[in-house]
Amino acid sequence: MPPTRRSVLMAIALCTTAVAATACASSPPSPSDGGQFVVGYSQSNNAEPYRAQLNLQLQYFAKQHSDLKLLPITDAHQDSATQVSQVQNFIQQKVNALIVSPNEPAPLTAAVQQACDAKIPVIILDRTVSTDCYSAFIGGDNYVIGKLAGEAAVAALPNGGNVVELRGILSDQPQVDRDKGFRDAIAGHNLTIIDEQEAKWLKANATTVMQQWLSKGDKVDLVYAHNDDMALGAQLAIQGAGKAGAIQIIGIDGLAIPTGGIRAVQNGQLLTTFVYPTGAEQAVDTLVKLLHNQSVEKKQVLSTTRVTPENAAQIYQEYDMSGKVGG
Repeated sequence: MPPTRRSVLMAIALCTTAVAATACASSPPSPSDGGQFVVGYSQSNNAEPYRAQLNLQLQYFAKQHSDLKLLPITDAHQDSATQVSQVQNFIQQKVNALIVSPNEPAPLTAAVQQACDAKIPVIILDRTVSTDCYSAFIGGDNYVIGKLAGEAAVAALPNGGNVVELRGILSDQPQVDRDKGFRDAIAGHNLTIIDEQEAKWLKANATTVMQQWLSKGDKVDLVYAHNDDMALGAQLAIQGAGKAGAIQIIGIDGLAIPTGGIRAVQNGQLLTTFVYPTGAEQAVDTLVKLLHNQSVEKKQVLSTTRVTPENAAQIYQEYDMSGKVGG
């Protein structure tokens, strides 16, 4: 094998196996717009409160760095083909870095690979893709959160009972992990999931599904929703059926906003929820390091906290960014 080719292959191997990634670039990207690094962010669906809050926080933290220029955040509206096109457009614009919250892992994989091939550092935020060719992944441990939710359900129904499950988009890895963690936790505790359905993370969908379940007349003791928006959608249906307080509800997200899960726990609308950090601050910190050719952790797992009536006020205060982002 010629020495030149051997050297190239060794460099590729080192690039793909490094834990501390720097986008495998030979030198840091150069600012391309008036001395600023241009950054694109592809969001899966702005209609979800969690993602709307993530957008606001990312914009806030990006503004703290004068050498960053965050382009208008694109919204895929839960359509993977649209998101692929939006990511490819950022690549064609030759942005200095890219952040992607995939709608679904498989459809976005090729687009992320294209960015990688173009030597554009990529941060995957919250949801995975089916390639390791990115600079960093930032998100929560959804299996652990699902398991904690299951443990909360077991504690809430010590004598067993019937559970219904409102699931996110079935192809999303967070949905898969939140489902598996929950099921593993309730196994052997006389809890039965009598109904489950995809509600695509959205409140209106969850309300409709819950109304259908209630109309069947089956006894429901607890609702497990994969996010707070769906949990609160179920709560609307339960309240409308005159069953408020008779069916307990568990959610996930724990946003510190007036219409979020933390307030819902305080108000007695939800039994509990779990903080799923947006990762916005970590994403910007990682972005700055990448753009200045500093090493970063390839996988950054964010911790969670269970929200209860006893600690809700404290947690709300800890995560409240309303004075900064206006949310």
